[in-house]
Amino acid sequence: MKIRRTIVVFDAADIEAESAFWTALLEGKVEKDDDWHSIYADGEWRLGIQLAPDHVSPQWPDGQQRQQLHLDLYIDDLDAGRKRVLELGGRLLKESERPGSPDEFVVCADPAGHPFCLCKAPQG
Repeated sequence: MKIRRTIVVFDAADIEAESAFWTALLEGKVEKDDDWHSIYADGEWRLGIQLAPDHVSPQWPDGQQRQQLHLDLYIDDLDAGRKRVLELGGRLLKESERPGSPDEFVVCADPAGHPFCLCKAPQG
């Protein structure tokens, strides 16, 4: 068996809000079907958004509906990234525990509640 592509798929009750968030954050475009949206960035398929009317947001870090996976997004400017996430309707779940460190990160959530990390990209 040869795996030719791997795509992360987020379930969401509101796929319009979810795909708009990720399309804007990745500076990409979206292709829509009734119950499935594909997010493209830099000409590559990056994410799928699947309609799940009964989706229950995970509670991070604790709760009955626990996180099952998350993305780490490596970026150059954490402050600008945090601001962009909030402007697009995401939430900040946890500030950096080690401001200024080479492995600094913050934890955010998309509109459907999926946690993800904005991580400082290695310099050099």
